[in-house]
Amino acid sequence: MPWSNQSGGGGPWGGGNGGGPWGQGPRGPGGPSNNPPDLEDIIRRGQDRLKQALPGGGGFSPAIIGLIVVGLLGLWAFKAVYTVQPDELGVELRFGQPKDDISEPGLHFHWWPIETVEKANTAEKLLNIGDARGSTSSGLMLSGDQNIVDVSFSVAYQVSDPRAYLFNVQNPDDMIRQIGESAVREVVGRRPAQDIFRDDRQGISDNVRSIIQTTLEEYGSGLAVNAISIEDAAPPREVADAFDEVQRAEQDEDRFVEESNQYSNQKLGQARGEAAQVREEAAAYKNRVVQEARGEAQRFISVYDEYAKAPDVTRKRLFLETMEQVLKGSNKVIVEQGNGPGVVPYLPLPELQKRAGGDQ
Repeated sequence: MPWSNQSGGGGPWGGGNGGGPWGQGPRGPGGPSNNPPDLEDIIRRGQDRLKQALPGGGGFSPAIIGLIVVGLLGLWAFKAVYTVQPDELGVELRFGQPKDDISEPGLHFHWWPIETVEKANTAEKLLNIGDARGSTSSGLMLSGDQNIVDVSFSVAYQVSDPRAYLFNVQNPDDMIRQIGESAVREVVGRRPAQDIFRDDRQGISDNVRSIIQTTLEEYGSGLAVNAISIEDAAPPREVADAFDEVQRAEQDEDRFVEESNQYSNQKLGQARGEAAQVREEAAAYKNRVVQEARGEAQRFISVYDEYAKAPDVTRKRLFLETMEQVLKGSNKVIVEQGNGPGVVPYLPLPELQKRAGGDQ
């Protein structure tokens, strides 16, 4: 056939030497003679291709080198300078090891890429825990008097140590939620339900905050609890009506006790007022009697002094004044002597009595 005798045979693709119309056939890893590839030839080919790709067709011009250097310096400066926001704190790491210094808000410099920086947000965060009167049972707790209460509370916390926070804590919200629930259950379990309902919520909040803060410090979390606020505390929904009835009964009891105290205070005040009035009247009577006695004694002393000066005159005067007082209010008729013997004078006694009565 016509293709069987071209260059010594070998079919339409060439002879036995692997020629043919497409040149040499495929080579193995070692070339046509199974020899290792030439490394210098490979490097030279790569340089030739790079020169062809660059403008001008060959070599690195000083301008291009300068642009590359400036670009690298700009990238390094951009990475080496960082900013810490007002509500953040930064911790620099050298080869992955945190440094002791804390970066305050502002611009800072570090030797990138040898050094890197991690930032912690120090703004206060509020975490709500529990769902009183809700559909979940995460807030159900057993009180010290064997009652079940449903408590919801919130924890306000912030970062106090950024190094510990960044490298010791993976999920702070979950950690604080678990610690908070455990602390509240511990405190509520030692107290009666009435304390958590209304009597001593502030005391419970202080105890819970102390337990949470102590636990966070033991964990080395770098977090500080600012406040614990009990948002709501209620009985379970199944017995809420019974608890409300008990609350109303206790409120009625308190109201009745208050009313009785008011009535008692009112009566006691009236009794004390009357007693004070009686004491004042007795004191006034005593003072009046004493003054009258002193006056009588003084009058007697004055009369005695006058008597001592002229006993006869005083005695006669006392006799006349006494007889005047005795005879003043009595009906009397005085008949003078000297009208003659045997004469019976007419004395109009009824008329005299009328006159005496008219004069009075």
